[in-house]
Amino acid sequence: MSENSRRLLKFKVVVAGAKNAGKTSLIRRYATGKFHSDLLSTIGVDFETKKVEIDETDILLNIWDFAGEKKFRILLPSYVSGASGALILYDITNKDSLLDLHDWMKVISSVPNSPKTKLLLEAKCDLEDQREVSKEKAQKIFQQYNFQGELIKTSAKTGENVEKAFKMLGRQILENSLKKCPNCGNLYPIEQKFCQYCGRKTQ
Repeated sequence: MSENSRRLLKFKVVVAGAKNAGKTSLIRRYATGKFHSDLLSTIGVDFETKKVEIDETDILLNIWDFAGEKKFRILLPSYVSGASGALILYDITNKDSLLDLHDWMKVISSVPNSPKTKLLLEAKCDLEDQREVSKEKAQKIFQQYNFQGELIKTSAKTGENVEKAFKMLGRQILENSLKKCPNCGNLYPIEQKFCQYCGRKTQ
């Protein structure tokens, strides 16, 4: 494998959803491999990073975690701008958290250069016996906002599909945001007319 093919690509991603939907727990589980039951609610914005390999490409995810309370939503547009991907969560034990997604999607879609890649996640699937959100209603939301991939059920407590969710996000970002230079073979942002590595025209 050539040195160029192992260049580290960096992407900004955002995680959004209702208060107490499990965003911070999910991110911490992914970043540290551990579940913390005593996490406090996020105040404003929190941040984590994680390096992951997707199809022999190394990428660094800069993960922005947004507080779910409405009073903090004014902060969201400034952080969403320029993000390559978004994970939107709802809590399967709280039907209001699914309805809250309409507000989140309205804010995200109103931002110039909003993420091209958006995935919808079910959180707290270890509490299936307390489910309030039907799969049918969730699928309607999924289709309404053209989420990509598939609706993924996750659990920060057990670790179920946490790695899968972020890997799918990374893979979709690579497909939606980059293309391979026909001259040098490196991946570069799809909107650029010149490869940032070899400097040659690509379009």
